[in-house]
Amino acid sequence: MNVMFNISYGLYILTAKTDKANGCVINALSQVTSTPNRIMIAVNKDNFTAGQILETKKFNISILDEEADFELIKRFGFASGKNTNKFDDFSDYEIAKNGIPYIAKGTNSYISAEVVEIIDLGTHYEFLAEVTEEVSLNDVPSITYAYYQENIKPKTASPQKKVVYICSVCGYVYEGDPLPKDFVCPWCLHDATYFVKKET
Repeated sequence: MNVMFNISYGLYILTAKTDKANGCVINALSQVTSTPNRIMIAVNKDNFTAGQILETKKFNISILDEEADFELIKRFGFASGKNTNKFDDFSDYEIAKNGIPYIAKGTNSYISAEVVEIIDLGTHYEFLAEVTEEVSLNDVPSITYAYYQENIKPKTASPQKKVVYICSVCGYVYEGDPLPKDFVCPWCLHDATYFVKKET
C-alpha cells in the first residue's frame, strides 16, 4: 500500500477571474500560518485557473461539504476552462468582495486570498497567499477525498466473472455456462464428467 494514501485530503473548488470566471477542483490546501493568516494551494500548471492566478494574483477557495453532489464536482473537475465556460447554465454561485465567484451550494464556507509568493514545483505551482476574507455558509461537515470516493463518486460496475470449464485431462477450455451434459472434449475426446468449472 502507498503510505501517501494515508494522508488526509479535502476537496475544494478553486475559482479565479480574468476576462471570464473559471474554476477547478483541487485537493491541496493548508493553512501555513495564522499570524499573518496565510494558506498554501498547489495547482497543476495545465489548469486554466493556474494561468489566471498567475495573472491576477487573486483567487477564492470554496470548501466542499457533504451535501455536494457529483454533478458539481464533474462540472469543475472534469473539463478544461480553456475551451469551456464552467459558469454557463450554472446559478449556484455568488460574487465575493474581490469580484471572483464562490460556490454557494454544496459548500460550507469560502476563503478569498491574494498571492504573496509563487513556487514552481515542476508540474504544479504552489501559491502562498494571504487570506483577505473568510466566510462561513453553514455547518455541514467538509468532505474529505476519502468521503468523495466512498459516497459521492459513482461506483463503477464490477466486471462480471466469466465461467469456463477446463478439461482435467488435456486442459481444453470450454467457455460458457452451463457445460452441456453430452459435451465431448474435442482434443482428448473425454466426456463432460472430466471438466472442472472455474470462474475467471
